[in-house]
Amino acid sequence: MTTGESGNEGSAATGALRTYVVTGSASGIGLATRARLEAGGHRVIGADLRDAEVIADLATQDGRRTLIERVTELSGGRIDAILAVAGVDIAGPPTASINYYGALATMDGLRPLLKGSPTPRVVAVSSITSVHPFDQELLDLLLDGKEEDALARAAEAPQVYATTKRALSRWIRRRAVAEEWAGAGIPLNAVAPGLVRTELLKRLFEDPETERRIQAGSPMPLGGPYEPEDVAELLAWLSSEKNGHMTGQTIFLDGGADVVLRGDATW
Repeated sequence: MTTGESGNEGSAATGALRTYVVTGSASGIGLATRARLEAGGHRVIGADLRDAEVIADLATQDGRRTLIERVTELSGGRIDAILAVAGVDIAGPPTASINYYGALATMDGLRPLLKGSPTPRVVAVSSITSVHPFDQELLDLLLDGKEEDALARAAEAPQVYATTKRALSRWIRRRAVAEEWAGAGIPLNAVAPGLVRTELLKRLFEDPETERRIQAGSPMPLGGPYEPEDVAELLAWLSSEKNGHMTGQTIFLDGGADVVLRGDATW
């Protein structure tokens, strides 16, 4: 794993170590991020379905309550940063439940625990698929409807994963400048990775046709697919004391995929 001299960047400004909450900490990007932060001497409270301080299923209301209660207990009521990394790419309602509603419950639910931090930070993991084709009806329900209605639509909608990631980035865009976020001195951002060599991607790439289709959908002219540790580096900086001014942004760490897919459309 890449640690380097910047491993202590979170503590360099004040000399104080920080407490981070990382969901999805048992594998992939979440595990790499945990290792990156701990290498800098920071405390990480991990949340996942296994191998974590907090065992909670963020697809459920009970799991979301468990997350908030256990983190409050373990942290003594004070944390410095929230990293909403947990996500899945499985068909239907569970994808919407975890990727969108689970992420929002994590960020909104744990936000009060940031009050005692001099440098609170929140970062979520979106995806390059946030600029892929999406389902408009599902997007509208996620952003402005009821969870039960959105889950019903997710049971039949196409492009559920991409739609949940688009909704997450848009929610962050909408909320970042609100009084409870920017007004409280909390930068709120997202990272949109391209193709990352998680166990899931490695399995998918075992089939050459599937690999060709995936690479065509997310072309990465600069370097191609990369390791989870590279995302962890960016997440560590965004959630550190050094990021005092960037907010409301989805940062594409995608080898140029967003440029290829959207060209000049953004500007």
